[in-house]
Amino acid sequence: MPTDRKSDYEVGYGKPPLHTRFKKGQSGNPRGRPRGSKNMATLVGEALDEKVTVTDNGRRRKVSKREIIVTQLVNRSAQADLKAMQILLGMVQEIERRTGAPTEPTSLSEADRQVLQFIRNRRLGDQTGDTDV
Repeated sequence: MPTDRKSDYEVGYGKPPLHTRFKKGQSGNPRGRPRGSKNMATLVGEALDEKVTVTDNGRRRKVSKREIIVTQLVNRSAQADLKAMQILLGMVQEIERRTGAPTEPTSLSEADRQVLQFIRNRRLGDQTGDTDV
């Protein structure tokens, strides 16, 4: 039996024939995702982290677009924009769910309970005025 490199190479599990192996520098999926391309989550994250210059109380400062969006959402919620409130409360609940924080305070006054019930009734379209929490 000759002792050259090709003849003593065994073909088997995990050892494909030499002629079928990928050549150096050749991709196994040449039409696949290009090297360096980014997925949607990365693109959105980078866009939200871009800094822009804003004037706040007469002073210019650089803040991220993400910070501006959150600030505007909170400001619109404070101005009684119901859609903004709904989005903001959903975000807060999701953050609390992830961190394990309680979603509702444990000690509510009777007035707080009545306000919460009124909001729940309005949201469900029930205007009966029930005050059970």
